[in-house]
Order: sequence, then C-alpha cells, then structure tokens
Amino acid sequence: MSIGPRLQSKVAIVTGGASGIGAETARLFAAHGATVVLCDVQDDLGHAVAREITDAGGIAEYFRHDVTSEDQWIARAAATEAKYGKINILGNIAGISGRPAGMTVQTGATAGAKLLDQTLENWNHIMEVNATGVFLGTKSVIPAMQRAGGGSIINISSICGIVGSFANAAYHASKGAVRIFSKSAAIQYAADQVRVNSVHPGFVDTPMARPGLIGNESGKARMDATPMGRFGKPIDIANGCLFLASDESSWMTGAELVIDGGMTAN
Repeated sequence: MSIGPRLQSKVAIVTGGASGIGAETARLFAAHGATVVLCDVQDDLGHAVAREITDAGGIAEYFRHDVTSEDQWIARAAATEAKYGKINILGNIAGISGRPAGMTVQTGATAGAKLLDQTLENWNHIMEVNATGVFLGTKSVIPAMQRAGGGSIINISSICGIVGSFANAAYHASKGAVRIFSKSAAIQYAADQVRVNSVHPGFVDTPMARPGLIGNESGKARMDATPMGRFGKPIDIANGCLFLASDESSWMTGAELVIDGGMTAN
C-alpha cells in the first residue's frame, strides 16, 4: 500500500523555514501537497528553499518575518488567509540557542552563559524568540483556523523542555514555556478543532546546534547520552511534524512528541 500526499490542499505557515528543521519541514509539507509560506530572517537561504520547492513542483513563498513582532504576525496571518483563503497549519519552528553570534565550535560545556553570568538582555532575547514568538504565532493564526473549521499548530520545544541539564538555563526555560503553553492553548481551543502539540527534538545536527555537537567534548557527551548512537537529522523531526500536521493526528492535542534517539528514556 502506498500513502499519497497527506496535506493535499492545506495551507501552512512555517517559521524558521530557511534552514535546519524548519527548511526540511517546509520541503516535506510541500511534497505532501501543502501550500507553504516560509518565514525567517535569513533571506538568501529562505528564498533558496522556496525556489527549491517550486522547482520541484510545489507551492511556496518566502517572507522575511520577525517572530517577536506582533504587528508582523498579524499582517502575515491576514495576508496568508487573504491570498489562499485559509490557514490550516502553523509550524512554530524558529528558535535560537543563545550561543554567541559566529561561534562555529562550542568550547565549553554550555551553549550560553551559566546562570550567574547570564545577562538580563540575553535572557530576554532568548525568551522573546523561543517562547514569545510561539505565543504570538499561535494567537495570530487561531481566528483563521476557527474560520477554516480547525487546524494544527506545531510548536517546537526540546528535550530541554522536559528535562534539565547543566547547560543554558534561559534556553531550557524558553522550551519549558513552549511545552506548557501548548497544553494550555490546546485545552482552550479544542472545541474549535484547533489542535496544539509540542515536538521535543533531541540532539539534531542543524546549523544552530552543530557548534555544540561536532568536534568537541560537548558533542561527545551528547552522543554518549543518545542510546541510538547517532545525532538526529532534520528529516527525523520533520516527519514528526508531518504526522501532527496531517489528519492522521486528528485526535491528538496537548501532547508531547519526543524524537530524541532514546535520550530521555535513560
């Protein structure tokens, strides 16, 4: 038995769509029939992903979008619904690690400063992108999803939203916020058939995570903690997002989808 396109005629907004998990999720959604609106602040990469999708016969557009701006969220949701008639899926995938800009190899054990060295400015920036951005995106698309008769909101958290570690406390706090926020939103809008679930990746080889995974002791410790013996790939997480976006998960809301190579089973 072959499974055909699982998102035929659906309209999806994907943040963080220029690279890593967001880009792979956008490609997969489009391959399964969705119209994809990619959002990011990496314009060259975002336009390249959109061209790749359209060259392959899919439908995609890229827009520069700051997930911390409520005005931009309101405008993007309105423009998407006006052009395509509906919004069925939101992938809140944009996020930051808290590492210093330009770092290629992480030299210490933690992605950012330890708690006593954490500045309020850095804390607020991580929370604004990783948590407030998810809140604003969710809030902005729900009215369109209500008008469409329902929808699926997929919020990327982390295993660090479930368990703590020695690493960046601000990142962990932001991802924990995404986890619990998703449950609250799911309960509030379940009667509207708007589903909200969180995804919890383990250690995935993406441009954002690579400085902490490759060529250092941090990466060795993370590999040793992953029972399946490899780091995740963006497609591993995108496949989970595809399930949550599709009607196959129509009775699933307020849940946590952990994709971590067995790390949290330890």
